[in-house]
Amino acid sequence: MAHPVGKKEESRAKILASAGQGFRRHGFGGLGIDALAKEAGVTSGAFYAHFKSKAEAFRAAVSRGMAELADGVDHFRREGGGWVARFVEFYLSERRTCDLGESCALQSLTNEVARAEPQTRMAYEAELRRTIEGLASGMVTGSTQGDRAKAIALLATLSGGISMARAVNDPALADEIISALRSAAEV
Repeated sequence: MAHPVGKKEESRAKILASAGQGFRRHGFGGLGIDALAKEAGVTSGAFYAHFKSKAEAFRAAVSRGMAELADGVDHFRREGGGWVARFVEFYLSERRTCDLGESCALQSLTNEVARAEPQTRMAYEAELRRTIEGLASGMVTGSTQGDRAKAIALLATLSGGISMARAVNDPALADEIISALRSAAEV
């Protein structure tokens, strides 16, 4: 029986979104295929119809999550004037307080990617490079190399700092971390 036009793509997108949330919440090793399929509301067989393995689903989720970050930077850049500061403030508020399953792939999946196979690291790297280039275009050091360095440092500061703030129990310490990030991220 043939699937209606777009149904397969819609099903894949649903599985991918759910897998991305699951990997962010539980890590690569925290979920098996059955759990990933259950979270997406599909059977394991339906999952395998879209992804040959958990590693393939992880790679797709990483790529999608990192593309969302690059697209977000592009969105702020199109807004113009002072956009880097607005991006930083968004990252320090929305990306700090959202559910871990909805968090930025840069902060929630980077450690998992470091343990992944080369194809996943390459997918991550491609979107990270796009994010760096987009963010570097908003820097004003006067040199391409300096702009890239500042963009890389800003991304590392934001993602690492948000990870720290999420990891502590003491709200006052989390706020102190965010305050320090704001100071360090002034552009």
